[in-house]
Amino acid sequence: MKNFKKIALFSALACAAFTAQAHRAFLVPSSTVVAGNTPWVTVDAAAATDVFVFDHNALKLDNLFITAPDGTALKPENANIGKYRSSFDVKLSQIGSYKIGLLNEGLFASYKEEGKVKRWRGTAETFAKEVPANAEELQVTQRSGRVETFVTNGKPGGKAMEITGSGLELSGATHPNDLVAGETAQFRLTLDGKPAAKVSVTLIAGGVRYRQKLDEKTFVTDNEGKFSVTWANAGLYWMEAEIKDDKQVKAPAKSRVASYVATLEVLPQ
Repeated sequence: MKNFKKIALFSALACAAFTAQAHRAFLVPSSTVVAGNTPWVTVDAAAATDVFVFDHNALKLDNLFITAPDGTALKPENANIGKYRSSFDVKLSQIGSYKIGLLNEGLFASYKEEGKVKRWRGTAETFAKEVPANAEELQVTQRSGRVETFVTNGKPGGKAMEITGSGLELSGATHPNDLVAGETAQFRLTLDGKPAAKVSVTLIAGGVRYRQKLDEKTFVTDNEGKFSVTWANAGLYWMEAEIKDDKQVKAPAKSRVASYVATLEVLPQ
């Protein structure tokens, strides 16, 4: 009972300490490296206060994509949406690397109507129909967000690892399924296919509920969009980057936000 009280107290303190942080979205595969003729992985999708802790809500799977090593799109199997997490299975019939992610694109608007603040989310097609033409203090932002993870069956590589040239994306000299504790990985961020320079990248190790600090690390990309990470320990890591600017913006938006999140697994030596 004493141990239970200590755990409950620590959980409450941890939640209080991190409530200022926005809920973090993530995908967690049951394995990131597998082998065999037709192996499977199960993937959980959620948003939570702490990374890899299922305490807030499930992510919708409407914009889920699964890219096979040959570049073809796969469909998830046994998809389910629960209270705190969504889950689905992926059959890895091909040898190589798979990219699994959620791509959310659209518009976000805030405005006043009869003195009351209103907020709206949708597409450019529905904007004119749903947002009043005489809206006061109208602010429209174009948003593009990727939440990804990677799984490799056998030998890594394939077309799934190629960038699309749209939004904020991760690539680099180091394969995301070839991360080892004590070694240094070389990554690259691109925005619409071009180097994303001077972008802040946040890295948080899993297991936050078992330590008394978030212990996040911050890196900044160079002029070529590159940055390196030396892994202190094995385990799951949550990576995030975000860019806010007014480039490549389409009306009615006047600014844009591009974000990227990845779940990476670092293996022991």
